Amino acid sequence: MKKVNIKSIKPIQDFIREIEDFVQESKLDYIDAVLLYCEKNYLEIETVAAMIQHSSGIKAKIQEEAENVNYLPKTTKLPI
Repeated sequence: MKKVNIKSIKPIQDFIREIEDFVQESKLDYIDAVLLYCEKNYLEIETVAAMIQHSSGIKAKIQEEAENVNYLPKTTKLPI
């Protein structure tokens, strides 16, 4: 396994942009896009989880996907 230099970890905004690009270009789910990002950058999912915690947009999209496939219990939503 390749060792990763902490300085090589990208800023959160670059991470978000790259995840969004994976989703749009490859038609991946956000969960799969994050896993692909980890694989391509030789990062542990725990490292990326900290970046996801700081991005409410990606975090909400992952939560919605996880609820749709029953990985998480569904949260109640207000009718619009």
